[in-house]
Amino acid sequence: MTRPTTTIAGANPAVYSTTATYGAATTRSQTYRWGQLLIGIVCMAMIANLQYGWTLFVNPIADKHGWSRAAIQVAFTIFVLTETWLVPIEGYLVDRFGPRPVVLVGGVLCGLGWVLNSVAASLPMLYIAAAVGGIGAGAVYGTCVGNALKWFPDRRGLAAGMTAAGFGAGSAITIIPISAMIHSHGYEAAFLYFGIGQGLIVFLLAWALTRPPEHAKASGTRNVQQSQRDYAPSEVLRSPVFWVMYAMFVMVAAGGLMATAQLAPIAQDFKIIDVPVNIMGLVLPALTFALAIDRVLNGVTRPFFGWVSDKIGREQTMFIAFALESVGILMLYHYGHNPILFVVLTGIVFFAWGEIYSLFPSTCADTFGGKYAASNAGMLYTAKGTASLLVPLSSVLAAATGSWQAVFIAASAVNLIAALMAWFVLRPMRRRHIERSRQHA
Repeated sequence: MTRPTTTIAGANPAVYSTTATYGAATTRSQTYRWGQLLIGIVCMAMIANLQYGWTLFVNPIADKHGWSRAAIQVAFTIFVLTETWLVPIEGYLVDRFGPRPVVLVGGVLCGLGWVLNSVAASLPMLYIAAAVGGIGAGAVYGTCVGNALKWFPDRRGLAAGMTAAGFGAGSAITIIPISAMIHSHGYEAAFLYFGIGQGLIVFLLAWALTRPPEHAKASGTRNVQQSQRDYAPSEVLRSPVFWVMYAMFVMVAAGGLMATAQLAPIAQDFKIIDVPVNIMGLVLPALTFALAIDRVLNGVTRPFFGWVSDKIGREQTMFIAFALESVGILMLYHYGHNPILFVVLTGIVFFAWGEIYSLFPSTCADTFGGKYAASNAGMLYTAKGTASLLVPLSSVLAAATGSWQAVFIAASAVNLIAALMAWFVLRPMRRRHIERSRQHA
């Protein structure tokens, strides 16, 4: 039994090789691991509509059954919670059995969730369908991100960012045909056929997923420091640096969501919701323009900031992005009454927010190693679910104060605190943690 030795692309750009503990040698080309990444991106795009396409179905469901929109949106909350809080369990299964079986089951559940939506004649059935779809989406999401972190220890920020971009921007490909089918054949047909189609694509692609080489280590760089040993989930939960990352994730996610989830009522209160905006010849109502930019920048920001973090370091990138988000939110409040500035500043807010889905998973894997990357990143990803529970506070705060001022100030403040924590708290803590890992490696 010999300790695995691995060559990561970058040290030798032509080969990705590992010698397994039982002596078998495996060689993977650069093309192979990029192919694995591409499969993950496509799978993420196929499950994106479970979250981002949901809004198209709310009004048709309400019109047919007479259910209140608030009652229907409970299903969305159930989806988000099951999609996020069960990822640690799904990540454990990935680390134990590999990515293929988890994504296979996830694809089936994603398709089944929408098929159940197509026949749901009661709210309880709608809620069950949301839970089924959420479990499936979490299985696919957690696996694809974890797989990217393992296959690309030398470019974790970029790989995680590209994978997360598939989820962030994936709905852009199918949002128009789904909307067209709802109008032509009803929402039930859209749920049924797109559910089967998306689930089937994930199911088929899952067969091509393979387990990355064990214990793959990237050579340490001056800017991106990585642990020299692998930490099991039980060890991670006892590590203070994990909880600092978790708190920062919740703060930035909640801060961004508090500002962005209320765009429609904010635009209405600013009296610009339907004001036409002309930017480079493209004319759209202010709110529509802002939401369109969200789709684009929510995808672009993830690989961009992930790539930047590979070059200059995770904490430095967090400081820049979170500080930009803080300033953008504050400027949106002060200057958002101007329709053009509303669109531009909304774009800045979205651009400086979505990168959390690439920065935090890559930082987690750098800190705690690649062997249990899916489990550990999954535990950190539950912060998204925790943050979603805080978002309704923005409505309460706005109602209590009679304006959006307190909401914007609070959102800006938590992002600024997170930016300062990245530099003054997380950076030194991670440095000490990684130094200890080297001493015990």
